[in-house]
Amino acid sequence: MRPPRLPHAIRTGGLMAALALAGTAALADGDKHAPRVPLLPQYQQECASCHVAYPPGMLPAASWRRIVQGLPQHYGTDASLDAATLQQLSVWLNANAGTGRRVREAPPEDRITRSAWFVREHDEVSPATWKRPAVKSAANCAACHTRADQGEFRERDIRIPR
Repeated sequence: MRPPRLPHAIRTGGLMAALALAGTAALADGDKHAPRVPLLPQYQQECASCHVAYPPGMLPAASWRRIVQGLPQHYGTDASLDAATLQQLSVWLNANAGTGRRVREAPPEDRITRSAWFVREHDEVSPATWKRPAVKSAANCAACHTRADQGEFRERDIRIPR
């Protein structure tokens, strides 16, 4: 019997990547005290220029692959990247994608805000709140989560704008 195949990050000697992957998996499983995966600087630079650089554990790898492949039509915007950056982000997102029960199924249209766990977590938020000028949409995490830019979404850090 063959031993189990090790994750790519471990096979290639990326101990830090393996530790980051373990932290993301714990977060995706709902462990609110799990270590956060440090955002790849290139990911933060490219993605956070338009929206919160969502932690990779919020979506499964298949969703991230489709998002990266669809950057020329990224939710109505051309977010194309050069080949080297695209490759770097693809590898990092795939290695750090969510693997737990929260992300068992890809959400409709690969939108975090349409995932079952997101809907459950935000079920008490009224439709009017999403329409407030300071919020604008459910995708604007930073409107209410004061530490979203750091990948922190704890309830104690929520401030809903009036």
